[in-house]
Amino acid sequence: MEKKPFHSTGAPRPSTMTPRPQGSGAPQRPASQGAPQQGGAPRRGNNAPSKDKDLHNINERIRAREVRLVGDNVETGIYPLSQALKIADELELDLVEISPNAEPPVCKILDYQKFLYQQKKKQKEQKAKQAKVTIKEIRFGPQTDDHDYNFKLKHAISFLQEGSKVKAYVFFKGRSILFKEQGEVLLLRFANDLEDYGKVEQMPLLEGKRMIITLSPKKK
Repeated sequence: MEKKPFHSTGAPRPSTMTPRPQGSGAPQRPASQGAPQQGGAPRRGNNAPSKDKDLHNINERIRAREVRLVGDNVETGIYPLSQALKIADELELDLVEISPNAEPPVCKILDYQKFLYQQKKKQKEQKAKQAKVTIKEIRFGPQTDDHDYNFKLKHAISFLQEGSKVKAYVFFKGRSILFKEQGEVLLLRFANDLEDYGKVEQMPLLEGKRMIITLSPKKK
């Protein structure tokens, strides 16, 4: 028998692929994954910087069942955590755990962003008050005369009064090292004359060609 040539009828071939459900091509996430989680972000203003978030437990990050509330805007006492959070929410403020190791933990209702700002401001003020200690150097020769000595003594007094340390030293040049005992006596006299203004931090010490004594200002 003669084989008849095959002619396509144009009909689509049956697909072996399972049809994809209509709608979005991306798989659906479970509802729990897509929902935003409650955290401890401050209720007022922008979220605190990440480095500040771990300073305190705030709002929903507090895990105690009950807390002791303190502060000017609430009645001091022990409250269930849910009630304390409700009070903070009504005041549009944050519940901040300030003493987590107390029993129960102590919390305060406040504006957390403002609280952090004030804390940083206090730290800057404290650093500004810590004046940098400067060291003033005074040089003597092993055979300094009284006029030169008294002139440098007045300078040392003014340095100590302004809060600076004084490093006085006798410089031995060449063979003058033979007079090191004389230099030590001079420095001890210097410290004795300054006892009302400064205290000795380091007794006369020979370092190379210099014998050094260090004095710090006395606290007023």
